[in-house]
Amino acid sequence: MIRTILFDLDGTLLPMDQNLFTKNYFGKLAGSLSDLHEPETLISAVWSGTRAMIKNNGTESNEAVFWKDFTGIFGPEAAAEEPRFADFYENHFGELRSFCRPDPETAPLISALEAAGYTTVIASNPVFPMTAQRQRISWTGADPDSFALITSYENSRFCKPNPAYYRDILAKLDAAPEECLMVGNDVAEDMEAARAAGLSSFLITACLINREGKDISAFPNGDFAALRTFISEKGFAPLPA
Repeated sequence: MIRTILFDLDGTLLPMDQNLFTKNYFGKLAGSLSDLHEPETLISAVWSGTRAMIKNNGTESNEAVFWKDFTGIFGPEAAAEEPRFADFYENHFGELRSFCRPDPETAPLISALEAAGYTTVIASNPVFPMTAQRQRISWTGADPDSFALITSYENSRFCKPNPAYYRDILAKLDAAPEECLMVGNDVAEDMEAARAAGLSSFLITACLINREGKDISAFPNGDFAALRTFISEKGFAPLPA
């Protein structure tokens, strides 16, 4: 029976146009650090660091991998820029909330799961620092402190679509894969990768990402109402409709 529910964030608990969000994220980040780097150069370096995190083999945290890649581009002195990045996430990242479309059903769903005794996890790809992860959770109306685990670049050493990312979460929770459900909107990163790690999966279709045009009927799918029904049938405790 399902006892632990893992949730993706962007496009799942937090509906958004991901391309629009990403464009404005890089615009604000580059603007905040314009005295240090030309915008195109900075954006290229952050993308390079992100790719390095996605390829992380687990020997270091994603945070360490990012900064190793970043300083490899700009030189070791660029490590001193980390407080400026932290300031951006603390004081300017929140401006991106206007590019999201919070779903009023998100917070009630999380509250219902917790009231029923389920463990909930934010399994958002850990390429952002914890402060950014927590802010995006708060935009949904849910309480970041209510989750047993939030993956971030500080506490993770793998990324989606590597199934090891999910195995690492299970190890942290001491949870069995057959008791866990991954809920997400990305067919490859959330559905296929989670299944490869032994988890069940449920595809949220409102902001569907299906880069390879896979047949989504291979996965239980639908909206939050359909998810509630699925959990009531497969979980250890029913949820209100």
